[in-house]
Amino acid sequence: MNSQDAKFYGHLKKCGALLEGHFLLSSGLHSPDYVQCALALKGPAKAASIGVELKKRWKGAKPDLIISPAIGGLIIGHEVARAFGVDFLFMERDNASMTLRRGFSLSAGAKVIIVEDVFTTGKSTMEVFEAAKKARAEVLGALSIVNRMGARSFYFPSASLIKLDLTVYSPADCPLCAKKISPLIKPGSRKI
Repeated sequence: MNSQDAKFYGHLKKCGALLEGHFLLSSGLHSPDYVQCALALKGPAKAASIGVELKKRWKGAKPDLIISPAIGGLIIGHEVARAFGVDFLFMERDNASMTLRRGFSLSAGAKVIIVEDVFTTGKSTMEVFEAAKKARAEVLGALSIVNRMGARSFYFPSASLIKLDLTVYSPADCPLCAKKISPLIKPGSRKI
């Protein structure tokens, strides 16, 4: 871990964003670890500085706007948009699919970056990607505070402030379940 990653890891620890227990992730997988980025973003000045840091990690073209999935991407997406000096939109689940609501719309050809709090499986990011493509926007790539995807990656450019190789288990192979460690906590925003 480089010194910048170590500094940010220290912030995650200090603000209580790195949790230990028995977690049911939005992917359906289980994990003894969870990153609650909302705790890392609760201070407006710190959230703004994290947005600036994410902007610095972007090596591609400037976007026309930033788009995030609700709920996890709301604060950080807004702050990255502020750092780029562009508008911010978010998508919400409607009948299990990501959609723009609240009067938001994407223009055909708009260059967008998807911003998330955590990449875990990439499912939410890909749902936003597909919805943006359907609206004929051009997705430049994606940014996140934390990447815990392991060896997986997107087929478009992406960057994160920190990569954490946190353990995940299928429910059938979960040693926490086998040891009857409970409660199984569902901290994410997506209903499985």
